[in-house]
Amino acid sequence: MFTVGPVQENCYLLRTDDEATQAVIVDPGEEPEKLLNGIAELGVTLVAILLTHTHFDHVGAVQPVAKATGAPVYCPELERHVLADIMSYVPYAGFGPYESWEAEHTVKGGEHLELAGLGIDVLFTPGHSPGHVTYAFPEHAVLAAGDVLFEGSVGRTDLPGGSHEVLLESIGTLLATYGDEYTVLPGHMGTTTLGRERATNPFLQ
Repeated sequence: MFTVGPVQENCYLLRTDDEATQAVIVDPGEEPEKLLNGIAELGVTLVAILLTHTHFDHVGAVQPVAKATGAPVYCPELERHVLADIMSYVPYAGFGPYESWEAEHTVKGGEHLELAGLGIDVLFTPGHSPGHVTYAFPEHAVLAAGDVLFEGSVGRTDLPGGSHEVLLESIGTLLATYGDEYTVLPGHMGTTTLGRERATNPFLQ
């Protein structure tokens, strides 16, 4: 996990085990040099860039990482246009500038990907953003959940296209589909588990 940028976004570099030579990266949001140095230090080849959604703090480093590694980008289908014109969708002054990118692939939920030796199921989990997806790694009991579910909290829904009701439905889908043992890799703050959030998260009671 690399926590990057002024919004303290979590970017994840994932591989099957410590000896694996291929990896995927989830939500490269800022500080591309830090991310590229991490890839180099681990000695892995990046085979894919997976995006849960396209808010600027999750995609700010997509262009430099994609350009440097040649890894294709998997972007939520409903938000491809945002990645292609990032600065038009940055809601606050003082962030960026970020370079846009045309995604090589889109996902909308329901896909099964095989990348870097990892089996990855894509789930449509809107609410925080219109096209938000979660990447599940069933063999490792891991969810790359972006900004859907946090430790003791849930994603904000006051941005364009957000809906608290829809977000809770998406979280309900995750809780109904996966067991308590699943580790949740959130876009901000610390990692958690579905079981811990089911039992203690005040937003889910």
